[in-house]
Amino acid sequence: MMRLLCAVCTLALAACGGSLFQSKVPAPSVYLLSAGAAAPSGAAIPADLAVLEPRVRIGLDSELIAVLYPDRRLDYFAGARWSGPLDQVVQDLAIQVFRARAKLRSVHAESSAFGSGYWLEIDVEDFQAEYSADTGAGGSAAPAIRVHLLGRVGSSADRRILAQFEADDRQPAADNRLTAIVEAYNRAADTALAQIVADTTRALSETLETGGRQ
Repeated sequence: MMRLLCAVCTLALAACGGSLFQSKVPAPSVYLLSAGAAAPSGAAIPADLAVLEPRVRIGLDSELIAVLYPDRRLDYFAGARWSGPLDQVVQDLAIQVFRARAKLRSVHAESSAFGSGYWLEIDVEDFQAEYSADTGAGGSAAPAIRVHLLGRVGSSADRRILAQFEADDRQPAADNRLTAIVEAYNRAADTALAQIVADTTRALSETLETGGRQ
């Protein structure tokens, strides 16, 4: 009886191990966004900027890649995700774009707004693929990618907001394939963040010119 009991336990453990540790579900594809090539323009600005962790609209605040259908149904592409939660992805990409396009003394990520002379906060209002009404959920036409951002730049010294602005860009995907859709995401995000960079550097330049040097 003891030998029989041991054999039964061994088979049970083997069955559990097979179901828990040998999943046949394929791992999702992970996609990374990166800044496009660009040379910094304009005069150098002697300012240190902290890009704070963005605030992301509910429904978009995850690692999943969002898609919006004409009936306003929000869904996510199967078997795919970003390289991290969207707030971290946008923060990292914003720092890349600043370093590629702006001549600031330093740009970095901080959890606190008051570790640098100036801070930038971004709200992510839209960051999804959108199918048109004539495509529908099962159509073959490619979606357009919409990236809509709100930005606020402020001074750490007195905690006041220096400027507020927004950037909204829409890029059509070349094909209804995930690789083409992610490429359109990259273009839309890069274009919107480039506008955020331009507005931020303009606000910092005007502040320093009027005696707001930190």
